[in-house]
Amino acid sequence: MQQQPYPLGRFHAELEQLEPRFAAALEACTLFLRRYLAGEYIMRQGEQSECLYLVETGRVSLNSAVHSGRLFQLGEIACQRQIFGEMEFFSATPVQWSVMAETELDASVICAHKLAQRLLAEPELTLFFASALASDYLDTLDITTSRLLHPIAYNIAYELWRERQRTPMLGSRKRAHEAARFGTTERVYRRALKELVDQGIVCDGADGPTIADLARLRTYLDL
Repeated sequence: MQQQPYPLGRFHAELEQLEPRFAAALEACTLFLRRYLAGEYIMRQGEQSECLYLVETGRVSLNSAVHSGRLFQLGEIACQRQIFGEMEFFSATPVQWSVMAETELDASVICAHKLAQRLLAEPELTLFFASALASDYLDTLDITTSRLLHPIAYNIAYELWRERQRTPMLGSRKRAHEAARFGTTERVYRRALKELVDQGIVCDGADGPTIADLARLRTYLDL
């Protein structure tokens, strides 16, 4: 979730007024600032966490793995004061998604116990979490539902459309990571991507796939 209120939502005006108090509360509960190198885990799947992490800028990826080694990557986030660990903070359950630094970055480590006490004293600040979690839940549900219901080629095209819109979730643009985002192998991913290239919908360059023809993309996605 972002620290700043999301641009849409029922309580946007109220959250904008409360934002300085929310920022002050997070700062008061911060233990220290930690530097993470690219490839280093900020949070690990399955571990118990008593902290939240606020990343000012930088890129992180979220992924989930099984014992066989198969990896599903939800995507990458270009952080703009992004908070991680909020789900585990409220549920008191182990980390669900591993959070990895994709670039070198600094994260403020926030004490969960101190933050809990602050929210009990100022319960109106929980509105930030409620609003952001609702937005992020719908965003994530949209991604996972599309993964389940549509073929890989459609999902590649749909992600390019989503990236063109407003979402902070981005593709990694590394072949192995891109394949993991769609829960498949590199070979299957390349075949699906070729299907879109052959139809003139997508271009595949050194920096990864891009939209070749917006009108064809919209027609393909039935938008």
